[in-house]
Amino acid sequence: MLLKPGVENLDYPFMFDGIDKILHFGIFALLGFTFMAAFPRIKSLYFVQIMAIYGFLTEIMQDEMNFGRSLEALDVLADLIGVLIGYIIFKKLQRTIT
Repeated sequence: MLLKPGVENLDYPFMFDGIDKILHFGIFALLGFTFMAAFPRIKSLYFVQIMAIYGFLTEIMQDEMNFGRSLEALDVLADLIGVLIGYIIFKKLQRTIT
């Protein structure tokens, strides 16, 4: 999904400028949550480093593949915020379950 050619079609009512930031946020929140579910004992510093590197590398690949997508700092920021939200949600659920 992150590497799919980017075409913003504003003809649909749910499409608007900046929707890609919301998609980045949502995808990385889910990714952060599922990563923590798979590796619940990982240190938070390693988790953040791995997710930041993954987000940055996907942005570089978007730029290099020439499919109409480009490297954007705001996408990386949306990725990192999403990852942190996914992490927080996982930790809160983990505390309530145990």
